[in-house]
Amino acid sequence: MSENHEHKHHILSIKTAGIILGLLLILTAITVAVSRIDLGFMNVAAALALATTKALLVILFFMHMKYENRFMQAIVFLCFLLLAIFIGMTFFDLAYRGG
Repeated sequence: MSENHEHKHHILSIKTAGIILGLLLILTAITVAVSRIDLGFMNVAAALALATTKALLVILFFMHMKYENRFMQAIVFLCFLLLAIFIGMTFFDLAYRGG
């Protein structure tokens, strides 16, 4: 590795990490509460939406993706988009099949 190559490191403040942790705990409590309510087929959609929100918070802040360059953010977004498409296709297949 070159000596001239500088790495930019971002250190997350304790306050920001605490806020994100609090949000994750709240979202987890909401996930548990929603799982106890019978929403029919929408239980899966609610669980996936909450899980996606929690995953995005972890990726953005704890994995420091918020502070990466645009190319890396685009690659991660593309992966998330493809995963959402595959899960969505499975979700609708099961919905219309009646399984």
